[in-house]
Amino acid sequence: MGAPLVIDARIRDLIRIKEISGAALAPGRARLYVQADVLALIRGSNPLSAQIAYVADVPLDARGKVPKLKKQRVLLFARPVAGKSGEVQLTGIDSAFTWTPELDALTRRITRDLVASNAPPAITGIGNAFHVPGALPGEGETQIFLKTGNAAPISLQILRRPGEQTRWAVSLGDIVDESAGAPKRDTLLWFRLACGLPKELPADALSAESPENAAAARQDYQLVLRDLGPCA
Repeated sequence: MGAPLVIDARIRDLIRIKEISGAALAPGRARLYVQADVLALIRGSNPLSAQIAYVADVPLDARGKVPKLKKQRVLLFARPVAGKSGEVQLTGIDSAFTWTPELDALTRRITRDLVASNAPPAITGIGNAFHVPGALPGEGETQIFLKTGNAAPISLQILRRPGEQTRWAVSLGDIVDESAGAPKRDTLLWFRLACGLPKELPADALSAESPENAAAARQDYQLVLRDLGPCA
């Protein structure tokens, strides 16, 4: 998300930089000056040369040697260098990945999600939550309204029915859409929820609820967190 440039490239040549300048070099890594041919610009609006150069800190192999990277196809997450269309700067120490079809497809899908007009925003907290018991024992519905970075509405709905598996859905917008279902893993919406939701419902989100309804809402919220899985 923090990479203005996402580049599919093939390494043409590399030179180990002996005299280290700039950020400290972590143990077990080597600093390289890399030249690469651009195969595709997956994300970016800045002009980019057909051949680019960048500096990368790469882990050494088991023998303490620089791995053979020449001709390797890579996915680069980078930012442009002002006034130099032939240079980029990686956004982090681990921002160059060996290309695979699966990683390429995942990267392109998330990039499309990020630039979409209806991209799910960052989750900043919980607004309020309430639980409504049903007419039958074990029946009920919990609704949880989320706070977001751009104030766009997002809500969670958890439905319990006797004899049925509890199911939940996430709605983007003012209209609650129980048919939307839970987000698929490794989508931008999944990431926003898995990495943005707090570990438990805050007490002030349930201040208007009875102890019994608050306990049911907390239980339903934990089900959502379990289904999402860890932020990884």
